Parts: sequence; structure tokens; C-alpha cells
Amino acid sequence: MNNQLSLFATCPKGVEDLLATECKHSHLKDIRPSHGGVYCRGDLSAAYHLCLWSRTASRVLLQLARFDVSDHDDLYNGVQAISWPEHVSASGSLAIDCNSSHKVINNSHYAMLKVKDAIIDQFQSQLERRPNIERNRPDIRINVYIDRDSCSVYLDLSGEPLHMRGYRQQAGAAPLKENLAAAILLRSNWPALAAEGRPLIDPLCGSATLLLEAAYIATDKAPGLLRDYYGFSSWKQHDAAIWNRLHHEAEQKAEAGKQQVPALIGIEKSFKVAGIARDNIRAAGFADLIEIKQADSVTVIRDLPEITGLIVTNPPYGRRIGESDQLKQLYLDLGKSLKNHFPGWNIALFTASHELAKFFGLRAHHKNTLYNGALKCTLYQYRVREAQTGEDIQAKPAEQADNRDAEMFANRLTKNLKHLRKWARREGISCYRIYDADIPQYAVAIDIYDGFVHVQEYEPPKTVNKVKAFVRIQDIIDQVAQVLEVNKSHIILKTRKRQSGSEQYQRLDEANRAMVVQESGLKFRVNLHDYLDTGLFLDHRPTRQMIMHIAKGKTFLNLFAYTGTATVYAAAGGAATTTTVDMSNTYLGWAQDNMALNGFKGEQHRFLREDCLQWLETAAETGNRYQLIFLDPPTFSNSKKMETILDIKRDHAELIDKVMALLDEQGVLIFSSNARNFKLDSDALSDYILRDITKQTTSEDFRRKPAHKCWCLARNADALKACVR
Repeated sequence: MNNQLSLFATCPKGVEDLLATECKHSHLKDIRPSHGGVYCRGDLSAAYHLCLWSRTASRVLLQLARFDVSDHDDLYNGVQAISWPEHVSASGSLAIDCNSSHKVINNSHYAMLKVKDAIIDQFQSQLERRPNIERNRPDIRINVYIDRDSCSVYLDLSGEPLHMRGYRQQAGAAPLKENLAAAILLRSNWPALAAEGRPLIDPLCGSATLLLEAAYIATDKAPGLLRDYYGFSSWKQHDAAIWNRLHHEAEQKAEAGKQQVPALIGIEKSFKVAGIARDNIRAAGFADLIEIKQADSVTVIRDLPEITGLIVTNPPYGRRIGESDQLKQLYLDLGKSLKNHFPGWNIALFTASHELAKFFGLRAHHKNTLYNGALKCTLYQYRVREAQTGEDIQAKPAEQADNRDAEMFANRLTKNLKHLRKWARREGISCYRIYDADIPQYAVAIDIYDGFVHVQEYEPPKTVNKVKAFVRIQDIIDQVAQVLEVNKSHIILKTRKRQSGSEQYQRLDEANRAMVVQESGLKFRVNLHDYLDTGLFLDHRPTRQMIMHIAKGKTFLNLFAYTGTATVYAAAGGAATTTTVDMSNTYLGWAQDNMALNGFKGEQHRFLREDCLQWLETAAETGNRYQLIFLDPPTFSNSKKMETILDIKRDHAELIDKVMALLDEQGVLIFSSNARNFKLDSDALSDYILRDITKQTTSEDFRRKPAHKCWCLARNADALKACVR
């Protein structure tokens, strides 16, 4: 074989320049970085050295041939021109990997079969024997790359990917490949920091990949030293003397490098994963050099080294584990902790989420783009400001304002709770509202449900900083837990934004976490987790009580019935019959459950799955009339299940007319809307007698901010006496 070998070393995208430097250190020449790797030339000793010492390479490929191809025959002939018995014995084994972007040879698997046929046919014709195909650790591995007009055939000197160092016993969730971890450390200037004896900490160390690669660098240990298999191990042109010499030299360096190693500390919350990390560390031979603390915060490190160093970490970024808000909190807490406890330290944060990086709370002085497979990631580099000396520095004006706002919110919540808790006890109410954006900076609605707290955040404007908005909602959760004396696990947070169409009926979760609460001596199933609304509109409590008081002996119709709570009240009040209409199977089933919870069953209680607007078009023709009707339509709906679009501000008069056609001469319609700034078109409804009962149907917990407007409508004044008290 020619003394000057042509090589192509592959690596993760974004690491090519680092690999080029390693090629130079291995005494390779004609170094030319390319997309996803580096072309270079050198002798066999240099090729072996790169296999042994490269921290960033994925594979080292030795080019055996390069030839033009236009079709499958050219591919077959070009591969046959290589003398394969010079590389593998007839009794040996081989594996073939093929990748093609050729316009004719466009099936990589078929191309691989042609390559295999060319090699096997050569052996059969020359030796009448042939090597076996073996995917797992073959004697040689052949890589074939076919582009627009040429084919390159390589012998894979690495055999298995070089990131497989030989120390990994097990992996945690979403493990980082070792060569990418090494690239992160090289980009973070770890070799220079380690040479100065500076410590390294990974506060989310997982299975310890970053720590292990840091130890390899700090001790000058060749990353391939523990591997027991290379692609050249059984290659017929392998020079064992050269390899043994390089391997022995690397062993001596590794032993000498252990003498002065800086502190290497990892923190892992999971007991199981911390155990995996320790197993990997022992396998790598670094048990005395790396310390793993099983904890959930960097604050466990009480005795910091006297000099500053590097904090490097690869937090989860939502691709495999973790929920969005949990990850935001993780980045936020980690950034705060590092800023408060590690003044003067360098920080390297590796993540695929630019959005989550904002929550880290520090300004990066440098960013590097790296690829974790096909996933584009960023290495953010920070430096924590040195600790202040002398008198404590006063908080910034913005921080002072935030503190004042938080104090105002806590005071208002305490005041509201003190008043409403007494009122709720007197009324026998366990579900009620205690806060509704009383302070503009804290735009949430807070409801109590039998020991659970339901917090709905009004969606902040797009102009509001997302990190600041998230921090504020976490402050709210903290204050709610403290003032209401509830565990945070009993606080359910949702973001309330304008919804349209089927969105208002979609599930937020699939947990089916329902509970039963009581109101006015009646039972209702509520779900605080799985839907935006809970199943019980608290503001309509007085409206439901009014329905119960006037329902005795009457035929009752509940339109846009939702979970049928008004129907339950009507049945409890002694209604002769009830008819509940809603287009959602989910909510109609929920309504039936609520009725059954209170013992109301039988043919006198009908449930109709219908689009209310379509149902009203023909309902009057049946001749059925109702003595009490409750109409509480959505503000807007364009659901696919509805054939028409409903805008209640625009369409309410027409809708009320159609409902009134179903009302008995002595009957009463209770109409309600929670549309903001709703104004009833009394001129269009002049044929009916109207009474505004909003004040009457607004309970104590909604006095500060009424959630709806409500009217009674009838054809004669006597009928209205029942609901105007």
C-alpha cells in the first residue's frame, strides 16, 4: 500500500474545524475541512494516531478507490477493480454500508447489493471461496459513497463509531454522544482551564458524559484507549507493531496525567441515574477523580474550590423528556442559582431550544452552532459577574417594582380570602372565586374548588417579555400556595385565551382527573385539569338557584347546556320534565352523569345531541312548548359540527326570537351572555317584556367583576314575577 494514504474523517456538523486541528496534531497533511468531516493524507501511523486520539471524529475512513459511475455496471466494475484479497481473507467477514445520491443509482440498498456481488464474485473466481457478511464487528467494514458522477470506496478504520469510547455501561435518558460532548468542552476552552487546575461542575450530569470527557482531556488520556475493537484489527494490512507502540505511549501519558487533575463534580437528581454515572466513571478508570452528588441543586456544593472554573451542562430541552413549563422553571432556577452562587465562573449551556435559553437569565458572550444528529443546537457561553464587595447593592428599580407588585398581590389575595371565606361558610359554598385580575399586573382568575385552586392566566399581550411573564406567574403560584395554605400540587394553572370553533371543546390533557363537589346541596362532577373550563360556571350559581326556585311543575329546556348543571337545579326544584340540548357528546354525557349523581333518571329527562341553531329551525313545528327555558350561548362559535357561525353580539336578537317561539304563553326565558361589553338589542326584542336581572344573578364572589349579564323575557308581566324578586 502507498505510504501516503487518503483519509476522510467524519464528525458532527459544526465540529469540522476542531477535527482539522486534531488531524494536524496526528501529523496528517493536506488537511481540508468539508461538510461533516475532514479530508487529509498521511501514513499508517498518522491514521492510527487519529483513530486513537481524536476526541471529535465519528469515523476514520481510508480511501481504497475513486472512479466515475453512470450506471450499476460502472459501480460493479469499479468495485471489482480493487484487489479485495489484499484486505480480507476468503475465510474472513465483511460488512458494507452504502449511501447514494446518484440520479440513476438511486437506491442505496440495491447499490450495496451490487457492491457485495462485485466483491464476492471476485473471491469466487480467484479463490473459489468467499468471506461472510457480518454486521457485528466484521474483519473489515466497507463504506461506499456515490454522488452525482463518482463513487468513493472506503475501508472504515474505526470499525465502530469512535464516540463509543468503551466506558459506557448504561445511558440515561437522551444521552449525549461522547464526541459531541468533547466538542462542547473544546469550544468552552476546557483544555486551557484544566491546565490551570480550574474545576469543572456539571449541575445536571445525567450519566456523566461531559464529566468523563472532561477527565479524558484533563488527564491527556487518549479517548480510544479502552476500545477493544477497531476496523483495522483484522485487516490484512494492519501493522500491529505501529499500533502497539502508539497504544503503549498513550497508556503512559494517561497514567502520568492522573497526577494533577482539577476537581470534577457532577450533580444528578435521580438516584438511579447517579448510579449509572458512577458505573461509567469506574469503567473509565476515573473513580478517584470525579465526584457525583445525588441532589437536585448546585447549592449542595458548600465548599467550592478557591479558584473559579467552568460549569458545563446539557439540560433537557423538551424533545424527549419534560413538560414545557417544568423546563422553563428548570432553566430559570438553574440560571438564578449559578448567578447567585458562582461569581466569576464560566458557564457553557448546550441546548436545542433558543426559547428555553432565554429563561436562563444570563447574556451569552459567545454562541456556537453544533448539531446533535440532525438537530441544530447552540452552545451558549456566559461569564458570571464577580461578587460585589462592600455594602450590599440595592435592588434595581425594576426588581423593586416587581417586589412591590408581588406584595400588593399577596395583600389583595389575603383581604379577599378573609372576606369571602366567611361568606362561603355562611352560604355553605365550597367552590368560589377569590380573585379576578384585581391588580392589572397579575392578570389571573383564581377559584377555589374544595381544597384545590384553579388559576386561569389571561393570555399576556405579545409585547410582554415571555420570561418576565413566566416569572410573574410563578410568583402567583408561590403566593397562592402561601396565602391559601395549599400544596402546589393542588394548584392547577391554565392560560385562558380567545378560542374559536372546536378549540373550546378540545381536551388539554388525557388524565381524566375528575372530582365531585357540592353546591346548594347538589353534587357535580368537575375536572380541573383536562379542559379549559371545569364543568361548573361559578358565576351562574345564583342563576341556577333562581331556576330551582321557579322550576316546580314546569317543563324545562336547557339550550347550549354544557355539563347540564342548570338542568340538575331544575330537576331538584321539581321540574315536570327537562330537555337538555348540546352538540358535544362529551358535555352531554357529563350532563347525564351530573343528573345521575343526584338521582335524576327516567324518561322525563331527555338529552339531545344537536346543534342548537339547527334544532331551533324545526323544534317549533313539533308543537312542544316549555314553561321555563335557560339560554346561555357561547360568545362565538364556528365549530365544524355547526352549519352556521354564531356571533352572539350580532345574532342574539334573532336567536332569542327562535327560542321564544318554543316558550309557553305563561313561560319565562332566562337569557345570559358573558360576552365582553354585551348590549341587549331591546328595540329588536320590543315584542317581549324584558327585565335585567344581572345584579340579582351576581353573587358575592363576582361583585368586583361581574362575569355575565342576564335578562328575564316573557310575553306578559305576570310571568316575570317569578324571577323578579
